[in-house]
Amino acid sequence: MKNTIKIIVLAFLAGFGGSYTFYHLVVKPEIANDQRNEAQFSSVRYDSAVPYISSGGTANNTVASPAVDFSEAASKATQSVVYINSISQGVSYSYWDWFFGEGGGGNRTQVSSGSGVIFTEDGYIVTNNHVVETAERIEVNYNKQVYPAELIGTDPSTDLAVIKIKANNLPAITLGSSKTVQVGEWVIAVGNPYSLSSTVTAGIVSAKGRRIGILEDKFPIESFIQTDAAINPGNSGGALVNKTGELVGINSAILSRTGSYTGYAFAIPIDIAKKVFNDLVKYGMSQKAFFGGNVVEYDYEHAKKYDLPTNVKNYNGVLLEQLDREGPAVQAGLKLGDVITKINDISVNSQSEFEEELSYHNPGDKITFTYMREGKSNTASLTLINQNGSTEIIKRKILTDSSLGAQLEGTRYGVKVFKIKDNSVLKQIGLPENFTIVAINRQRVKEPEEISEFFSKYKGRGYIYGVNSSKQQVEIPFVIR
Repeated sequence: MKNTIKIIVLAFLAGFGGSYTFYHLVVKPEIANDQRNEAQFSSVRYDSAVPYISSGGTANNTVASPAVDFSEAASKATQSVVYINSISQGVSYSYWDWFFGEGGGGNRTQVSSGSGVIFTEDGYIVTNNHVVETAERIEVNYNKQVYPAELIGTDPSTDLAVIKIKANNLPAITLGSSKTVQVGEWVIAVGNPYSLSSTVTAGIVSAKGRRIGILEDKFPIESFIQTDAAINPGNSGGALVNKTGELVGINSAILSRTGSYTGYAFAIPIDIAKKVFNDLVKYGMSQKAFFGGNVVEYDYEHAKKYDLPTNVKNYNGVLLEQLDREGPAVQAGLKLGDVITKINDISVNSQSEFEEELSYHNPGDKITFTYMREGKSNTASLTLINQNGSTEIIKRKILTDSSLGAQLEGTRYGVKVFKIKDNSVLKQIGLPENFTIVAINRQRVKEPEEISEFFSKYKGRGYIYGVNSSKQQVEIPFVIR
């Protein structure tokens, strides 16, 4: 038994001694060496120097990359970007309103924010349509002051809107040209993301002429500038400017599964915005020009569909896919399957390029299409029309009814009511600002005069069916005594 204990003790001491010797002679020196190496790596400093690779593939020199300074551009742009609050009253109604209510329902204030760009010294501001489309009241925060804003006009097809504040000598932004913007060019985005005012982010132009299918209008115009400058909720309506501080786009959208910036942001080209701005200020609505047809991308699949050659080197142009029976395109001799390559002297190689170029024109403009048919180049001259089929400029028509205390405007769906005064019967029965009346007591209404006539005579209970500024279908019960 004693011998066994001695053997165990000796074995333990021998093992311990061996481990101790191995640690001090082998392990400890290696750890020390690793620590020295780790200290060397942690002291590395990254700067603007980049290795120059010779033709032999060996890094033998360093060249400092040119510094990119956005401070001057940011200084110019930030003073021309404003913070916008869109305020609306969400209204809810219950069955009790039918029996005991005088109209009005339950109110809850809703506020959403965005950005805008000062276009003129006397207070005209461009923003996104989606920033103000649900607003019953618009406020502009600028230079530590709050201004009530008037909605001048909207254009859902481009997601643009114009508002105006009563102020003078404002720093209007310098307008550039989106046509000269190059892919890879530096740009900065200025706006108010997450209520953080005057935020500036930088990136490059990732692509041009992007069509991403986000506009819900019947005649959308999508030819976005794509950038990797960080744009987040609240940036909408803000400025995308180049290195010299010139406005090249109006920030509009991001592609994200989280709702926050993930590297894909989109801006409306300034050349489109300038045309829409001038239309809204002058006519109250954007002037859309139509040629009497639709085009799609000219590619392998569409060429195959129309029995066109598919072994071509380049698919240049857009394919004419649909024609109106008596539209300008048919009258000019165009046929399905024609490949349009130019509008006047401007080449168009995608659907977005075609729609963008067409958007610069007004109804009544005469243009020339260059197109390919059966391998031959042809031209066709035609006169553009409006959505009603005529060549006239369409102006916004607003009826101001002083006895009703509101302004009325006929729309595609009914009659929009806005600028409702506090003593108006419409206010008393709980009709919200920017409400579109579709029917009164089950009778459809289409003209402003119908609203005026009804409320000048009617007494008793009834209800209004329509759509509020948030695009919700609402029935509003009322009593007029």
